[in-house]
Amino acid sequence: MSMARSHLARRLFLLALLLAAIASAHAADPPRPAPHDEVFYQIFQRSFYDSNGDRIGDLKGLTAKLDYLKELGVTSILLTPVQPSPYYHNYFATDFKAIDPKYGSMDDWFAFVRAAHARGLKVYRDEEFQYVAEGHPWWREAIGKPDSRYANYLLWRDAGHRTAEFFLDKPKWYGFDGGNYGIAMLDLHQPALKSYFRDLLLFWADPHGDGSGTDGVDGFRIDHMMDDLDNKGLDKHLFADFWQPLFQALKARRPPLRIIAEQSDWGFGADWLTHGHADMVFAFPLRGALLALDKAAIVKAIRATAAITPPGKDQLVFLENHDVDRYMSAVGDNMARARAGAAIALLLKGTPLVYYGQELGMRGRGFGLKEIVPLSDGIQIPSREAFRWKADLMAPGSAIWYQGDRPWWTQRYSRSHDGVSLEEEQARPDSLYRWYRTLLALRKARQELREGSQRLPCADGSPVLCILREDGARKTLLLVNLGRADASPALEPGLAKASWTDLLANSHEASASQVLHPMQVRVLGTP
Repeated sequence: MSMARSHLARRLFLLALLLAAIASAHAADPPRPAPHDEVFYQIFQRSFYDSNGDRIGDLKGLTAKLDYLKELGVTSILLTPVQPSPYYHNYFATDFKAIDPKYGSMDDWFAFVRAAHARGLKVYRDEEFQYVAEGHPWWREAIGKPDSRYANYLLWRDAGHRTAEFFLDKPKWYGFDGGNYGIAMLDLHQPALKSYFRDLLLFWADPHGDGSGTDGVDGFRIDHMMDDLDNKGLDKHLFADFWQPLFQALKARRPPLRIIAEQSDWGFGADWLTHGHADMVFAFPLRGALLALDKAAIVKAIRATAAITPPGKDQLVFLENHDVDRYMSAVGDNMARARAGAAIALLLKGTPLVYYGQELGMRGRGFGLKEIVPLSDGIQIPSREAFRWKADLMAPGSAIWYQGDRPWWTQRYSRSHDGVSLEEEQARPDSLYRWYRTLLALRKARQELREGSQRLPCADGSPVLCILREDGARKTLLLVNLGRADASPALEPGLAKASWTDLLANSHEASASQVLHPMQVRVLGTP
């Protein structure tokens, strides 16, 4: 054998050993949760945990905190975008197949995914690629150049390609840093773009290209998903012509992969689950009812949501996310109301989603600064403040990237030693954090809360909301008094006289007819 052939054989042998080692390492990963077992945790990447002292949450910081998420009781991580963008929230990309350098490198990304999978956690990427931001090569190389190879990637307002079709109703949008950046619509009917985005998502889902999904994400959230983009009549019939073929290609490669659609109208999401071929949508109307904690509104939303959700599809039940008010602020800093809302959201039929810091009762209004700082994306920073790891807001690791002399810092909600931090709440048995841990542990322990049917067995006229989850003989009964006075649940006789265990007090022979104080929560179960 020649020297060259000998070296080649040795290299191939070493490569085979390396691939075998990788396969062996991943074979030892614990199984990831089935869809009915999932509990999502949405993370605003920039605000989670800073590993290198620059006050910006990064991928190494996120990886370092995976054990916290596992202990909390969540199973699936939903990240806001991590692609380069002129905007702090990283929507509107300048490069789709890259990681914002402030968050780390591509190696850091895959290290995070591997670490999450090693703990049995799923990873979902948030994707928004109906637009590009000023600075993207497609836009930069096509402006004023109708013959550019990228000319047809964007929609244009003029034949000379001087003005791209802009996002919503403005050509430029201010960032919190004072920059004023253009956002342009893409022509998603272009075959080259369809191929590009198919290959892009296949890369994130199956980076080794072998169908194994090793180091790949477990699903995607599609931001601002529409059939007619921005209702302008320019990018129409996207459900059938763009989204469906894309989702089919993904699932042909990775059948378990799941698609979450953010329905653009924030309605019930029926069209997105049927014609849009998404697996999950967000239960926006139910969230609206849970803000008010009005029994009639909640019952109506539960029934309407169930009626439009096809078999095999799902609704993400949430109280807050990166676009809306923090739940604690929405309920007026009322701890009893925050606990009641959490119990309903986490024990209902559907897939729960917890927004980072929700379990601590972090406060913030999604557009809380719009009267002070109009036309800037900075107005949403109050609902995206740094996760509170320590009582001291200035402690190392605190991702306070927004500090300075602007209103999002000077009028921030989080303050040192305000009682709303993991450090402080871990020390209090009655804290909101402990309440979330208890509820999530119940959901994990009781199969009927994950897979069971659901019905509302109380008379609608009673102020007590009753939710019964059943799986064969196993039952869990959630009781919440949403009235302003003490009340007993108007239960069906069979349930009222049944033998129950109080799952919160760990006491046997509990009565389901016990009087509840306003906003009091009881969770009863069959032994």
